[in-house]
Amino acid sequence: MLMEIRKATQRGHADHGWLDSHHSFSFAGYYDPRFMGFGDLRVINEDRVAPGRGFGTHPHRDMEIVSYVVDGALSHRDTIGNGSVIRPGEVQLMSAGRGIAHSEMNHDPAAPVHFLQIWLLPAATGTAPRYEQRFFDPAEGGVRLVASPDGRDGSLTIGQDVDLYRVLLGAGETAARPLRRRRAWVQVVRGTLEVEGALLQPGDGLAIDARADETPPTLRLTAHDDVEALLFDLRG
Repeated sequence: MLMEIRKATQRGHADHGWLDSHHSFSFAGYYDPRFMGFGDLRVINEDRVAPGRGFGTHPHRDMEIVSYVVDGALSHRDTIGNGSVIRPGEVQLMSAGRGIAHSEMNHDPAAPVHFLQIWLLPAATGTAPRYEQRFFDPAEGGVRLVASPDGRDGSLTIGQDVDLYRVLLGAGETAARPLRRRRAWVQVVRGTLEVEGALLQPGDGLAIDARADETPPTLRLTAHDDVEALLFDLRG
C-alpha cells in the first residue's frame, strides 16, 4: 500500500478578497500536473467567503458536487427549483447531470462561511440533474457514511462508485474503517489525525493506493486531539 501526504501548505491558493480558497487539486488558475485529481475525485476546495458575498448563478454539467459546511451558513439556489441554507452537520449533494445552474452565497451578513466544495466525476454522463441535502447529527461522532452509490444507511445517493465518510473523533479516540475499494483519500478539516502512521494536520490530504494484488485495507484512524475529517473510499 502506497501513501502520500498532500500538505496544506502545498495546495494552490487564491485570495480574491471576498473569497479565500485553497485547492487540493488543479483548479481555475492553479495548475499542478501532479495533482489533477485522485481517481474520480477531481476537486477539493476549502473556501472562506466573506459576509454577504458568494458565487453568483453559474452552470455545471456532468459532475457530482458535494458541499460540506464547517462554520457559518451557505445559501443555495438552483434552476431545478431548490432553495436551501446549509449549516454545519448538513451535507449537500448536487448531481449536475446534463446541466444545472446554481448560486452559493454566504447566508450571514456579519460572519464568514467556511466550507469544502468537492467535485467527483460521474459514472454516467447526461443524466437528469438531482439535488439532495441531509443532516448528519455531529453528536453521533465516529465514522459516518454520508454519501454512497446506493444511498445505504441513510446516506445521500451519489452517481459514482464512491463512499464518502465524515470522521468525528475526540482526543485519544480511535476507529477502524475497512475499505471496499483500492484507493482512498483522507482530508482533514480540524485537529491532528493519524492514519496508518501518517500524521495529518488541518488542510492536509492523504492519498492511499493499494496494489492491484492487495486486498482493500482497513484504515486505522487515531485522533491526537478533536478531529473532523472526510474519508473517500474510491475506485482503483
